[in-house]
Amino acid sequence: MTGPRGQAGRRAAGGQGGPDPSRAQLRPVGEHEYDPADDMVIRPFLLTGGRTRPVQEGLRVETLVHARPRSATAVLRFEHQQIVQLCREPTSLAEISAALRVPFGVARVLVSDLVADGSVVVTEREELSIQLIERIRDRVRAL
Repeated sequence: MTGPRGQAGRRAAGGQGGPDPSRAQLRPVGEHEYDPADDMVIRPFLLTGGRTRPVQEGLRVETLVHARPRSATAVLRFEHQQIVQLCREPTSLAEISAALRVPFGVARVLVSDLVADGSVVVTEREELSIQLIERIRDRVRAL
């Protein structure tokens, strides 16, 4: 397209067309805007040291986790300490996952670490109470 003389390729000043390239902000190569959502891609890997399988097998969504009294004063990693605090009362693995805002698999790996070092105990129930099922449902909906 050729417009008036000397205006080849330019569009009329009616605002049609894309953004004005003369106003574009240039950034050095490799620099980008920070997006908090990017952390969620990296964070689970960092929390588990790259592990995807728990050392303690058989942990299910409804598994109840209860902290041992001595674990309240133990020196633990931040995420493990959060789990111990959450589990002063029996708490389901699904609730732990929701409270920490991490994928269920990550919560399972972290809890299995605590089981292995004796900081928490887990309980499996044959039949779940209605209250527990409702609590799990409510926490999942909150996600």
